[in-house]
Amino acid sequence: MTSQKSCWVSEMNLLIIAPCLLSPFYVYRGPKEKEYRTAKALRKLIGELGEEWQVLAYPCPEFELIGWPRPPMGRESFERLGMREKAQIIADFIGRVITEEKPERVVFLGVKGSPTCGVFHTTSNDPDEFDYGLIPAFFYMDKGKRLEESIKIIEKFNYKLTEGPGLLFEELMKRFDAEFLEFDKDDVEVSLERVRKALRVE
Repeated sequence: MTSQKSCWVSEMNLLIIAPCLLSPFYVYRGPKEKEYRTAKALRKLIGELGEEWQVLAYPCPEFELIGWPRPPMGRESFERLGMREKAQIIADFIGRVITEEKPERVVFLGVKGSPTCGVFHTTSNDPDEFDYGLIPAFFYMDKGKRLEESIKIIEKFNYKLTEGPGLLFEELMKRFDAEFLEFDKDDVEVSLERVRKALRVE
């Protein structure tokens, strides 16, 4: 019989990361340059981690709920569509991994402004004003049209960056005593240095 600790390593640290930070194609509208830069930089940093680190990229909650591509939506619209239940399912999965693997350190890395994976900042909107018919319409747009329409949608429905966690990270913060970091795709270098320092990568 093996011990309760993973048989692969004597000590484990676990980095739990929003999947769009590693693979830019999850982003609601499709990736722009900042998503490619973010993913490239973080994959390089992860390659520099010591053998004690493992990485868990959990399922994208927005993809799980709606699919891809999808229009930009705020936290409140996602909540109305049933995101809390999806967040609980993903949090259950993460919790089981932590319980079984018993990592020494757990570090969560979310995305600034995400309605689900924001840590200290999320995107807010009025769920009564949002046009939910945009969800199926967005699916049939090509990438160029999606990029163009995304800007219009954000302006039309008056999305705001507000303080506080997205729906998934709100659930994670309730459940887990861990370290929480936020990555700003609009400030890759500063965010990268913050993560590097937290993970103690020289």
